[in-house]
Amino acid sequence: MPSIHPTACVERAAEIAEDVDIGPYCIVGPHVTIGPGCRLLAHVHVTGHTSLGAGTTIYPFVSLGTPPQSIRYRGGPTRLVVGRQCDIRESVTMNIGTEDGGGVTEVGERGFYMANSHVGHDCRVGREVMFANGATLGGHCIVGDHVFIGGLSAVHQFSRIGSHAMIAGLTGVRADIIPFGFVIGSVGQLAGLNVIGMKRRKFSRDSIHAVRKAYRMLFFGEGTFASRIDLVEAELGADPAVAAILAFVREGGSRPLCHPGGGYRG
Repeated sequence: MPSIHPTACVERAAEIAEDVDIGPYCIVGPHVTIGPGCRLLAHVHVTGHTSLGAGTTIYPFVSLGTPPQSIRYRGGPTRLVVGRQCDIRESVTMNIGTEDGGGVTEVGERGFYMANSHVGHDCRVGREVMFANGATLGGHCIVGDHVFIGGLSAVHQFSRIGSHAMIAGLTGVRADIIPFGFVIGSVGQLAGLNVIGMKRRKFSRDSIHAVRKAYRMLFFGEGTFASRIDLVEAELGADPAVAAILAFVREGGSRPLCHPGGGYRG
């Protein structure tokens, strides 16, 4: 049976796996599901229709599954889903979704959320992401796999961040960031590519060269932006990493696309 400290308050209707460890002064609501091997260290608050994936560790003063910070929320049974083996550090907050935003906030597996970071309502966050201290997502954001968001950075609601992108600390993101992009600045601008991240993820040298060339063609080439997309696809579209960038750009969203500042050519 699970190990539950005598000072913890766990509702009987909560679904708790047999080997879960719930520490002192934790509060677990009646609609919560906690998967095998999870550890709630102390002073953790999990409420709402929230499910925690296996092997997730949650540190003191984390609050998961509270109502969304949205005036449009109508009190419905919307959800928060946290993937397996996440590491959620002190004072992190994650809200459930809203009825009009899809009804679920989703966090992928093996994410590392440092102290005081926040995932807003209806966000969809990929796997193996890293949020540094104080990194914040507004509602409805979409974040790809292997994204790094620097400390005290904030992402505007409805923004999209492509896989393998990196956001520097103290950056304000108000536009969509292409996969592999590197963004910096109080008003975030592209400053090249996350080449170090690509190397760490074992992308080939040919693929890195192709992404670099695609970046220069897209943002510094001649002609209209639409025509440059077609040129990149014709010349480099066979590379999977370049294809991911083109698909992201063509899919579009409700926010504009983030462009380079200062003439940085990658």
